Amino acid sequence: MTAIASGYFPAQPRADRQAFLLFTALVWLGVLSGFGTDSFRHLRKFGLDYPWIVHVHAVAFVGYLMLFTTQVALIRNGRPDIHRKLGIAGAALAVVMLVLGPAAAIVVHGIRYAATGDTPEFLAVQLTDMLGFAGLTGAGLLLRKTSSAHKRLMLMGLIYISDAGFGRFLNGFAAAPIGDGLAGTAVAVYLGSDLLMLGLGAYDLLTRGRLHPAYIAGLAWVLLLQATALSLLPNAAWKALTLHMIGH
Repeated sequence: MTAIASGYFPAQPRADRQAFLLFTALVWLGVLSGFGTDSFRHLRKFGLDYPWIVHVHAVAFVGYLMLFTTQVALIRNGRPDIHRKLGIAGAALAVVMLVLGPAAAIVVHGIRYAATGDTPEFLAVQLTDMLGFAGLTGAGLLLRKTSSAHKRLMLMGLIYISDAGFGRFLNGFAAAPIGDGLAGTAVAVYLGSDLLMLGLGAYDLLTRGRLHPAYIAGLAWVLLLQATALSLLPNAAWKALTLHMIGH
């Protein structure tokens, strides 16, 4: 952890304030385009038939995204004092999401399996998403006194947990020509969020000529978890385990 925070990294406060606000806005775009269109189609066809835990999870996620945006705006407007105070609420909400996310996914998969017979192996993606969010956000909170590491890890945590929004709409256009193989699945699930993370690295290369050690470590964590999730999806033992997880 010390190695991630150590080392000189040139400050670019004015450029960072604009860039991190832009990255946050792009996360909003992915989330609203994905969950917005998906929810509209579902409501039009089935109405408000989501399990209660899905509604609670949605409120928690939107609340975290709004709080994150507020935190970025506070730093942009020179109010780190309020930013630090709200950080406690953000940390608490992140913990709540780590409980609600897996619980909501298991409940939904259980209902879907009972109704259609669809097996829940996609839990590999959903659970590694939560693990990725926990690792990146937890490291970001631990390194909160090192601003350059803190803000990159927190942003990467938000981007990682937003991949479901991108996957519901934007990623589908790129994945459709590729097909249903491993490459198509990777694009369908991770393209939008991965492009944002790579964009963060490109921004640092353009403004500093180097990558932050925290970014490198965070990206390695992301790639490890994504490779793990993709390898589990076709695995028969994993499918059996997920069926056990939903009570079948």
